[in-house]
Parts: sequence; C-alpha cells; structure tokens
Amino acid sequence: MNPRPYLAAILLAAVFGWLAPLPVRALSVADYTVQVSARVQTSPPQITLSWPADVDALTYTAYRKARNDTTWGTGIVLATNATSYVDANVAVGQTYEYRIVKSAREGTTGYSGYGYIYAGIEAPLVEDRGKVVLLVESTYAAALSNELFRLEMDLAGDGWTVLRHNVWRTNTPPQIKALITADYYADPANVKSVFLFGRVPVPYSGSLCPDGHGDHCGAWAADVYYADMDGTWTDSSINSTNASRPENRNAPGDGKFDQTTPLSNFELQVGRVDMANLSSFPEGEQELLRRYLNKHHQFRLGYFNPPRRGIVDDHFGTFGGEAFAGNGYRNFAPFFGATNIFAKPWFSTLASNSYLWGHACGGGSYTSESGVGVTADFARTNTQVVFTMHFGSYFGDYDSANNLMRAQLANAGGGLTCAWAGRPHWQFHHMGLGETVGFSALMTENYNGSLYTGYRSVHVNLLGDPTLRLHVVMPPSGLVVTPGAGTRELRWQASPDTVAGYHVYGAAAPSGPFQRLNASLVTRTNFQDAAALSSLYLVKAVKLESGGSGTYYNTSQGIYENLAGTFSPPNLVLTG
Repeated sequence: MNPRPYLAAILLAAVFGWLAPLPVRALSVADYTVQVSARVQTSPPQITLSWPADVDALTYTAYRKARNDTTWGTGIVLATNATSYVDANVAVGQTYEYRIVKSAREGTTGYSGYGYIYAGIEAPLVEDRGKVVLLVESTYAAALSNELFRLEMDLAGDGWTVLRHNVWRTNTPPQIKALITADYYADPANVKSVFLFGRVPVPYSGSLCPDGHGDHCGAWAADVYYADMDGTWTDSSINSTNASRPENRNAPGDGKFDQTTPLSNFELQVGRVDMANLSSFPEGEQELLRRYLNKHHQFRLGYFNPPRRGIVDDHFGTFGGEAFAGNGYRNFAPFFGATNIFAKPWFSTLASNSYLWGHACGGGSYTSESGVGVTADFARTNTQVVFTMHFGSYFGDYDSANNLMRAQLANAGGGLTCAWAGRPHWQFHHMGLGETVGFSALMTENYNGSLYTGYRSVHVNLLGDPTLRLHVVMPPSGLVVTPGAGTRELRWQASPDTVAGYHVYGAAAPSGPFQRLNASLVTRTNFQDAAALSSLYLVKAVKLESGGSGTYYNTSQGIYENLAGTFSPPNLVLTG
C-alpha cells in the first residue's frame, strides 16, 4: 500500500492547523483473506506462520487444532499490526491446523479475512491410503482397457487398494450407490474414496440456485449423494418446476432428491471425470476420456511438473465482500507463499506458462466465464495448469452440454481437477502437507460454516480424480528382478529427485495387498529379498518434501516388475 496520501494529509494538518480527511483506499479481493504460509525448524521445534501486512487491520486472532478435531477452541489475540505467529509448542513428526482471523476497517467499511493452513515438521509418511471405489462406465471400458489398467496400477502405486466396478449410464443413482455402500460396509475403516469415471449416472437434489438466477432454481447435480453412507435421501416433498433446464426441475417421485442441505457429515471423498456432451471438442467422448487418463499419468509420474505457483484471473472483484477470487489467494498461500500468486489472464498466460493451481471467475453461462473465456477456448487452447477452480453463473451445475468446468478437464494441456469455488468457498489448504484433493473436498463439504468460512450444500462437487495430491516425486526407473538361490536381487535406477531413500514392496498379484519388505529406508539402488515370497515387486522413492506448509515425507509413484521381467503397465504413447 502507498503511504504517501496519508503522509500528505498529516502534513496539511500540521501546516494549516486542520485535519484533511484521510483518503479511503480501494479494498482488494486479497484483503478479505489472510494469506498464511509456514516456515519450520527442527531444533528447537518451531512453526512460524507469516502473512502480508494489512494496514487497516484492527485485530488478528490465531487458533490451532489437531487434524481430526472438530472445534478450534480458544484463540490467541495477536498485535494489531501482526504479520507472523511463532508456535514453539510443537513436535517433530506432528501436524497442526491453524486458523488466522483478521478484523479490519477501511473508512466506514468493516471487513474480515480468514486464513487456514495445515502445517507440520517432518510429518510422517503415509504408505497405505486406504481403498478407492473405482466406478467405470462401461461404454468405453473395453476401448480404454490399457489406459484403465494403467490407472489402477498408478492408484495402487500411490498406496491405494482399488475396488473396481463397471456400471452403465442407464443405471439409476440408487443402483450405483448400492455398489458403493456394499464396499464401504464391508470395510468402513479403510474405504475412503470414490472415483467416478465416464458417464456414471448423476444424482440431482434440492431446491436451490446459489448463482442467484431464478431460471436455475431447483435440483442441482449432487455427487455428495454417493459420499453419504448413513443419510436418508427422500423424493417426496420438493416441487420446484420452473427451471429452464428440465434436469433442474424437481417434483415428488421423479428420481431427484429433496435434500438441499446435507443431512449429516459425509463419509467418502468423491470425484468425477465425465466427458459426455462436449460437442465443442472435435474429439468424441472416448478420446476425451483417453486424453484425461494420459495427462493424469503424465502428472503422476512427473512428466508434467509445473512450477509451484498459482494464477488468479478475477472479473468479479470484492463483490460486496464475497470476494470469490479469495479462494485463490487464501488457498494458494499455504502452497506457495503469497509472493507466488499472480493475477494474470487465463488463456493467454496458460498457453505458454504452466502453473500448479489456478482460480478464475467472471459472470457466466453454462459455456462462458466473462473476461476469462468460453468452452470453445478450452478446445483450441492448451491450458497448462493441474488443479483449478472456476466460478460464475450457471456452469457450476456441471451436468450440462459443453459445460465450462468439464471443458477444463477435457483440455489437452492441463486441468485434472475443477471446483466451483465462490458459493461456497472451498478449503484446499490440507494439500500443502500431502493430503489428497478429495480429502479437502470432504472437509469443505462437512465443515464449512463450523470450522471454515462458507456454508454446506449438496451442490458442492469435485470434478477430477479425488486421489490426486499436490506434490509429485519423480519415481525410480528400470527395475530388474534377478532370482537366485533362495533369494531375489532387485536393482533400479535412481530417482532424478533428491530423495532420502527407497521403500520396496512385494505382493502375490497386481491387486495386492503390497507389503513393505525393508525395515528402514534403502539408501542404495538395490535390495535383496531373502524371504523370496513375492511374485511382483514395487519400488518407491521417499523424499522429505518442503513447501509453504512445512515439511513432510512424500513418496513417488511405484515402479513394478515380476520374476519373469515381463510385468509393467502398458507402454502407451502419450498424446495430447
């Protein structure tokens, strides 16, 4: 902020003996956030939170809780001009979630800002991520069999056990949910995530129009129906039939549910990849699904590894304090720090520059985002970004022809996830310390309005693979297994990253389960399996990851080989 107008006013007062009214500065979207990031040290253990100054701040209050706590407890009031908070009551190997709340006033305008961060010092490695229910719509399953097999191996190589079901687009949402609930109740402690791939039936629910348009009031797409394992969803009371799209009209007994507000907390992380009805793209649905799987694989293995920075393309401004693009400034700071967030135009920037995260917003239709672009732009311009948020009218209801958010996932250059972030706000900060994008979606869906700013609604949907994580470690390569007399010798080529070592896993079959064979990190590029009981081996690199939320141990994707030296996911040509 430029101090000169204030200094000039004070000088006038001194010279003429009267006080000139202080000029009122224009508030920015970032003012409605606290862009908090963390620095950590191990000896003595300490986490230092910091954020940019706000000259209009009246109070800052810092809160801390454990990862799974559902309340913040008593806050610590900081100095009016605070730009940091040092927490020395921490331990190496532990994680902590923080909230910084700012109260401020500019002229007659009072405003608040919130910042969240999930921080830790050498947070422990997560090896077993649980079970993911993979629901594949059958129409293109055979044509994409190689890519889908590779997807399953990528998921297993990231610590997931895959429970796959092929379904049909003609199934009903209750039929789809029956498969999910059967898997969940067979192992409720370990089933964590649901990945909907292809034209899996879309549940609709509620009577709502969060974009404020009367012709869009009614039932919206509600994949959270698949996340709820113990709620009772009804179809008997809502009678809202004035929406322009038939899909949004909701009447008793029509197969669309009544619920607008979630009945209880959801149990599962859910994400969807659906390329149906995207006629703005010359490729058909099958090839757009293939494209997604290819770029998904490229990202997981580090072939596409954009700089750790965020882009914000904002065409709403503060909008009466709603500050939709604050989703970018608030969430990106724990990933990259406030200095690595850039306000730039979406398509012209991303056509030649890559970013890990992005947020764009502007007045919308189902196929347009004012000031940003239209669905056809995603068909003709490669946008080099991985995780995205978009916000504008209409297109937040993703199940529409040529929908803008689904076009972001269909783009040849990038876009593996997308969320309609603005009404409500989303909370992605957990990803800075290794959590999945699906975990952040679940926390948004469950704890907006209590732990976090925002509100709860059935229209909060995640597009993309919910198991994706922010930081990629380059995997090792060239695994060779040499059987010997009562033992097996494993050799591989080192990861291109600077890593702490490797873990070696064995299994009887590709479906697992994989068991770790080494007691401590292997610091060489070879390992001897004296037990010699495994038929398939998996090797991962382990890295101490450092970022805007502290440090944590992270793993690469695993590389595979069997005793005959013939096993690997199909060697596919990765095209645009």
